Amino acid sequence: MTTDHQPQAPAHVPGLLPDVPRQGGFGPVTDGAWSSSPYHHAAASWGAAKSVGTILFQQRELIRGTHSMFVMNHPTGYDCPGCAWPDDKKLTLDFCENGVKHVTWEMTPKRVKRDFFAEHTVTELADWTDFDLEDQGRLTEPMVYDEASDRYVPIGWDAAFALIGDALRGLSSPNEAAFYTSGRLSNEATFLYQLLAREYGTNNLPDCSNMCHEASGRALQASIGTGKGTCDLEDWEEADALFIMGVNAASNAPRMLTALADATRRGAQVVHINPLVEAGATKTIVPHEMVDMALFKATSVSDMNIQVRPGGDLALMRGMAKVVFEAAESDPTVLDAAFLRDCTAEFEAYRDLVAATSWDEITAQAGLPESEIRRAGQVYLDADKTIIAWCLGITQHEHGVDTVREITNLLLLRGNIGRPGAGPSPVRGHSNVQGNRTCGIDHRPPPWIDKLDEVCGIVSPRAGGLDTVNSIEGMHDGRVKVFVGMGGNFVLAAPDTAYTAAGLRKTDLTVQVSTKLNRSHLVHGRAAVILPCLGRTEKDEQLAGLQGVTVEDAMSMVHISRGKRRPASKELKSEMAIIAGIAKATLPDSRTPWQSYVDDYDRMRDVMAQVLPGFEGFNERLKNPGGFRIPQPARERDFRTPSGRANFSLAPMPNVIPADEDVLILGTMRSHDQWNTTIYSANDRYRGIKNLRELIFLNEADMAARGLAEGDFVDITSTSRDGSERTLRRFRALKYDLPRGAAAGYMPEMNALIGIADYSTQSDQPLMKNVAVRLVKSA
Repeated sequence: MTTDHQPQAPAHVPGLLPDVPRQGGFGPVTDGAWSSSPYHHAAASWGAAKSVGTILFQQRELIRGTHSMFVMNHPTGYDCPGCAWPDDKKLTLDFCENGVKHVTWEMTPKRVKRDFFAEHTVTELADWTDFDLEDQGRLTEPMVYDEASDRYVPIGWDAAFALIGDALRGLSSPNEAAFYTSGRLSNEATFLYQLLAREYGTNNLPDCSNMCHEASGRALQASIGTGKGTCDLEDWEEADALFIMGVNAASNAPRMLTALADATRRGAQVVHINPLVEAGATKTIVPHEMVDMALFKATSVSDMNIQVRPGGDLALMRGMAKVVFEAAESDPTVLDAAFLRDCTAEFEAYRDLVAATSWDEITAQAGLPESEIRRAGQVYLDADKTIIAWCLGITQHEHGVDTVREITNLLLLRGNIGRPGAGPSPVRGHSNVQGNRTCGIDHRPPPWIDKLDEVCGIVSPRAGGLDTVNSIEGMHDGRVKVFVGMGGNFVLAAPDTAYTAAGLRKTDLTVQVSTKLNRSHLVHGRAAVILPCLGRTEKDEQLAGLQGVTVEDAMSMVHISRGKRRPASKELKSEMAIIAGIAKATLPDSRTPWQSYVDDYDRMRDVMAQVLPGFEGFNERLKNPGGFRIPQPARERDFRTPSGRANFSLAPMPNVIPADEDVLILGTMRSHDQWNTTIYSANDRYRGIKNLRELIFLNEADMAARGLAEGDFVDITSTSRDGSERTLRRFRALKYDLPRGAAAGYMPEMNALIGIADYSTQSDQPLMKNVAVRLVKSA
């Protein structure tokens, strides 16, 4: 991957960032004054119940929204379209506040019809907040951009497919198209989508994993021969110790709080590792535990909170490994000698590496005292079975791959892989992002590509394609002329907002498959099409009757999801039907039975059963109410690596301390009242924020050193690796419990600070948790 440009992002990007930030930023414009105060209450609890009631009332879905709580994440209902946390079959009400917000946002009775587009030009809509765009409601029919009027106008489905097919067939190479997905696709639609791209002739299949967990997949594949974690919910129920790294559980995977509360009640040790001490890392009252709710009885979900320096997690893990090796000098049984001898490679070299790493180096890079690291190491030593879970706070750094491998190193020392109650457990985000990868959304040819060609009768390209960052680069240099976005809000999810927007505007055609209006419909190519699709909650009627689709959760469980509601419009098509429509228009001579797969999704699953490892007997196995788990060889200590063993990593200790003490390391994150780029309000309950999004959280001592008082306006400037600078102006500085040298703020507002050149050389992920910034008080 190379970057040879010198972009200079302006402070104001038309249609993206206002000249003078509005209170609420990308969220709704608010009338009340902003405020900030520490949050001392339990996570979830009555605050979550109140929030759910508010969103149900605002979206006028009190009855149907309440009903959704009883069918969401149940075997006969639909899977939550939010996070990928596994369904707990033992719970009657297995949902969370953010899940209810997500489905209610989708089930809104509001509609965006053709008269809306007739009333508003794209130029006018570009100045609306993103909240206001999505709050207009569900899209109802296909629309095409009319340059003469600067408006979207209706287009029939056949004409829309023909327009897309003509554009794709007219390219000089299939590699001039990019087929993106946000992680929303079902397994069936994913497989059909990658089949379309590969039969068409390209592996340009960028996805949100390129920005989120790419590092996890590469690290685990190198260490244990699988790109996934090895744990399931039963393992979480058996673990003696749980280390939760780089994740805000209360907002990003709220249903995890149930597992954490259960763990502490049975005596397991729970350690949270994150620069910020989040509400979900202290105490919780889980709403479905009615007695605790009634008595306001909170349960601790943490025995220890470790505020590591941004990027210092590898140093912490190595320090804990050092504690283990020191203990082994007097008690060799703390190491699993048989496992290390029979199942691992490079153990002795790793032991030497740890011995050669000084405590001074470890504590400096971790930003922690030796005593705190030793305490964490002792928790690990005292536990017979340990799980280590992590999210984007680990992966979105330069050394994300090395850090995940160091996590795996620590687990290997005591045989904490391939036995119950132990193992690596990455926390995935979007509901089927893991299933997307399993079923073929990958810019690299999957290992089963020969089988795909054999079963489907096609010839897939073998050359690697473009990932997300390279696709944006390709838009600028002319390599990508058509962009198809299957869900999501690409322009706001991607890094370097202005540069990404400029790239999209250079394309010949952008195609957005969506449920609601968003910013990516307004930042488009010379031609643009919006294709509205069914939501996860809606009935999908095809020729063979009501269809169900499957998803894979973060712990490799595959289960079926069946929508229950009447579609928002008769004009909506399923994702399967939309992909097939594009395919038939693009590949008129194809022998693939596209329409047959749409008529009956069982036919698609029969093909997937022949191609995908672990999906044998797909349709039959779905009859199990809980679905089935994809076999994980590493779970059985079958390590499919070149060595045939679990490999210790010998990565050097990275230097994560800025050379200039004036530089702060900024991490971007969601607010609590937000899911990905969808912002429900300008509040962040768990961080005590009301009516404000354009802010930066700072350590109190860092504020004092810069002469800043609470609420002062600051200008934030980042310097990219290519030397270019980006500045966001008039963000409020707020004190927060952070380590010195660390800062935090919300995405998508702060994505504008992340240069296109600022990606990890290990994973190619944008460095969204490692942005070097300087602050000055605003003029």
